[in-house]
Amino acid sequence: MREKIEKIIDEQIRPGLQMDGGDIELVDVDSDGTVKVRLMGACGGCPMSQITLTMGVERKLKEEIPEVKAVVAVP
Repeated sequence: MREKIEKIIDEQIRPGLQMDGGDIELVDVDSDGTVKVRLMGACGGCPMSQITLTMGVERKLKEEIPEVKAVVAVP
């Protein structure tokens, strides 16, 4: 599952974040379907980062990989 997540992040999520001066790093994937990511650059301190995380990253990953249950940001 980790490889699928990395591919979706690299091909579908990261380009949009980089256009706005941000980036994302996959930190871990737990056995319960929780994906841990680190938002970096402009996304790291953006007040809209929680919306980006849930409405963008989490929605896209759940759409593509039903086993993904949640996406959380870690420092």
